[in-house]
Amino acid sequence: MARDPRYDVLFTPIKIGPKTAKNRFYQVPHCNAMGYTEHHGDVEHRRMKAEGGWGVISTEQCSIHPSSCCAPFAERRLWNDEHSTQLREWVDVMHEYGALAAVELVHNGIGMGNRKTKEYPMGPSNNMVHYNWDPIMGRKMDKADIREYRRWQVEASKRAVDVGFDLVYVYAAHDIALAQSFLSPHSNHRTDEYGGSVENRARIIGELLEDTKEAVGDKAAVVLRLAVDEMRGEDGIRWQEEGQAVVEMFSDLPDLWDVNISDWAEDSATSRFSDEAFQEPYVAFVKQKTDKPVVCVGRFTSPDTMVSQIERGITDMIGAARPSIADPFIPNKIEEGRNEDIRECIGCNICVSAENTSSLFRCSQNPTAGEEWRRGWHPENIAKKGSDNGVLIVGAGPAGLECARALGLRGYDVHLVDARDEVGGRVNFEASLPGLSEWGRIRDYRKGQIDKMKNVEIHTGTELSAQDVLDYGAEIVVMATGSTWRRDGCAYTNTHAIPGCDGKRVFTPDDIMNGKKIEGPVVVFDDDHYYIGGVIAEKLRADGNEVTIVTPLMELSRWTEYTLEVEKIQSQILSLGIKLIKDHNIVSIGDNNIEIANVYHPATRENLSYQSLVLVGSRVPNDALYQELAADPKKLEQAGITQLTRVGDSVAASTIQFAVYEGHRFAQELDGAALGDVPYKLEHVQLESAMAAAD
Repeated sequence: MARDPRYDVLFTPIKIGPKTAKNRFYQVPHCNAMGYTEHHGDVEHRRMKAEGGWGVISTEQCSIHPSSCCAPFAERRLWNDEHSTQLREWVDVMHEYGALAAVELVHNGIGMGNRKTKEYPMGPSNNMVHYNWDPIMGRKMDKADIREYRRWQVEASKRAVDVGFDLVYVYAAHDIALAQSFLSPHSNHRTDEYGGSVENRARIIGELLEDTKEAVGDKAAVVLRLAVDEMRGEDGIRWQEEGQAVVEMFSDLPDLWDVNISDWAEDSATSRFSDEAFQEPYVAFVKQKTDKPVVCVGRFTSPDTMVSQIERGITDMIGAARPSIADPFIPNKIEEGRNEDIRECIGCNICVSAENTSSLFRCSQNPTAGEEWRRGWHPENIAKKGSDNGVLIVGAGPAGLECARALGLRGYDVHLVDARDEVGGRVNFEASLPGLSEWGRIRDYRKGQIDKMKNVEIHTGTELSAQDVLDYGAEIVVMATGSTWRRDGCAYTNTHAIPGCDGKRVFTPDDIMNGKKIEGPVVVFDDDHYYIGGVIAEKLRADGNEVTIVTPLMELSRWTEYTLEVEKIQSQILSLGIKLIKDHNIVSIGDNNIEIANVYHPATRENLSYQSLVLVGSRVPNDALYQELAADPKKLEQAGITQLTRVGDSVAASTIQFAVYEGHRFAQELDGAALGDVPYKLEHVQLESAMAAAD
């Protein structure tokens, strides 16, 4: 199928300094929790984007000096020539596919605490270090320090072009960059030529740009990544003030403007709190102030939105991080007229959580993310079937849908059966809650792909018994029957049932999502600490109820710190008039009152009156059907069932991402060779220079 002419502009080349990008698709710098410690993993992850058609592919942040150490995160480094070997391989892979390779050179300044190198963090003033409440001050830089900072940028830039990078960054964004700290009145309290007026505070940015351009010459383009607004009002960078001033001062100095808002939580806002193209009001002015190309981001997934951004003069290139993770092949799919095959980002930030927890990269939409090298998984290709066995999958939630889609691609005959009238499982319920509508893309993408497959059948409104399964005639049976929220309040804080939990006015999230009538005032007890407690409270408030939410932790939805949402959630809850009681556990549940106690001083207690109580605790697998079948291996054998297994929440309740991943993993490994105790390749990191390695 040919590309729709409406999207031709996305495939026009564009000149960036001495380089030319083949199209307008620009993977902006983003971390993936792999970096130099999972070098091959990172290379293969980016390779997929190069293969998928992206015109420019960037590294994650790449530190220029030991005084900018982001440990425990494993971001790239260019401290000396010993770091060049890995990055040269990285660049070569991008060039194989005709993509330009960009490196984001970074000095974090007071953005990180140098936990591993033990160097003093430094900044324009004596500010506290930003990261994780580290109890350390950044030392105020003197003129000698500034000269050294500039020298480190120059030396790293020279190494970058020697490695082969096409684009070299000066970084002033996300509230973790030293150059941004100089520009921001929030952190720069100097009174010399590097402080005070916006011209003085921006001085270091101009110097870094000039230094970098001189260092790279005509071998690479120079990019300025700038936070044009810190979302702090008058205390920070504002697009109407500092943002415009910097663009006007240096309009033609960088070869490309990469513009966004700060900090990371603002720049990578989830779909719960932002729409596609949400940064446009802050960055739209940039192209009016410069003749150089501009790239901006906005969680772009729609080709129509992409074209609109370019044709209306908002941007020249479509910047993407999260959408490129969810679907590395977006450019190729648009090129081939396969827009309906785009695996759209849902904006959940589970990818971000992997970086923030220093764990392996992951994505709710793309289960192959992070597995490209160690497991050999490809986002678009999968091995053909290893047998003619038929497959019955019971349960069409995220695990079952992904399992059916992937097995269908392999060529297996698959029957996907669900007791409900619609496929989607938990996704159907959760996508109906406030701010989570885009999560329905998990269901919609997989249903759309399955509908194209003649070898996959979907049967809804069909509840199977154990005998039905035995009689079905499938050799392979996969249980993907999901989980159920507990009614007893057991979770992190309470490992035994809360007294009174069997009351008639005690409910679970399942009750809410199944449409049970809830009368206020309502108390929501959140001991899950992810997103459900908060969105349930929002829904009940929107229904007109007086709502109080109680949590045993110091913050509501505490785990969403890793998805960059925790502050937004507190603000949202309070702005809606929901009462928030933190640091309290439920002691007992009465007919009209709930007794709660301070978790740090249990003797401090109070009573809350309620009409309805919603317990958001833990979940239990819906595995009764599996257990009944597994209990009689002889019957399985007689029925010709050679394999019975479970995937997703029916094994152990977790995130939607994990359910999708497990469904995909089963499909990948079915009929494959035995994997052993370690089912993937292990990284062996070497940082030696090429010369040292040769010796």
